[in-house]
Amino acid sequence: MSLNTIDPLSDTRWDDMVARHPRASAFHERGWLTALTRTYGYELFALTSTPPGQPLRDGMVLGVVSSRITGNRFVSLPFSDHCDPLLNDPADFSEFLSSACAETGRHKRYSYVELRPLLPLPEESAGFGEASSYYFHVLDVGRSLPQIFAGFHKDSIQRKILRAEREGLSYEKGRSPRLLEEFYGLQLMTRRRHHLLPQPRSWFRNLVECMGEGAEIRVAGSDGRPIAAILTLRHGPTVVYKYGCSWEKFHHFGGMPFLLWRLIEECNHLGVETIDFGRSDIDNHGLIVFKDRFGTRRELLKYFRHWKAAQGHARIRFDSRFMREILSSLPDAAFSAVGGLLYKHMG
Repeated sequence: MSLNTIDPLSDTRWDDMVARHPRASAFHERGWLTALTRTYGYELFALTSTPPGQPLRDGMVLGVVSSRITGNRFVSLPFSDHCDPLLNDPADFSEFLSSACAETGRHKRYSYVELRPLLPLPEESAGFGEASSYYFHVLDVGRSLPQIFAGFHKDSIQRKILRAEREGLSYEKGRSPRLLEEFYGLQLMTRRRHHLLPQPRSWFRNLVECMGEGAEIRVAGSDGRPIAAILTLRHGPTVVYKYGCSWEKFHHFGGMPFLLWRLIEECNHLGVETIDFGRSDIDNHGLIVFKDRFGTRRELLKYFRHWKAAQGHARIRFDSRFMREILSSLPDAAFSAVGGLLYKHMG
């Protein structure tokens, strides 16, 4: 098989393929790809077996992460929970993997290829080894709303939703600058609480702008204060619950279950088939249980790497306890600024 390289941001054939391919997701959308390049400066390319001038029949998109801090690599795809190669024949997977590895061979500074597929790698994927594992949660919302609600954990989810409704929490959705700022304020609060580096504000601004109607922010409030927010992405029959954040002081009001229930109601009304609850770190028991209690289906999600050299390369980590505590102690402006400087190295 002969593979060609294309630019998915300038080649309109990419949009046509993503719109019709059954394995495509929000992470293949032009809006997501454009937000990645605008915010982090990543170069993107896609491999395809389609000759120039013909409608694309397949493709695998990769991002080029160049970092003196964390190493240089090709990733399919940075900051994306998952990203399947868009193939018509699973037997072609090995050819695409070989071609991706060949790209690192032509670029001496790049040390490995990382893949984040939902599909299992073919057995003949020589050189690829498991790099990390996560849990992946999906909820079927094609059923009746009473059936979906009945599948929620009675104490942790059902009662929290009812409490939120009794409290009269406000609810807004959209893409306005005000909602974006309310979301980002809660996002900083949440990242600080968990001692995690925050994404830059520009990432969310670019994401909302580039995804257009495919991105929505939902905010729950109490007495005029935002207390919980989520950001979702839509592609065809699937909505991705990508980011969630909240004010811990008001957790007893049930803001997050309330927002997710409103999302489920709206998706059900619009004919959405599934909500992708996203990936969770295997050791993040609290988040896993929270998603489980919505009646989601939990699956194992594996990332794979192919190293150019025989052994891995040392990388500076931002998730050490010392580093996390130092960063989370910074004032909001500095906390956000550090995220803007360092987050691109984590892709």
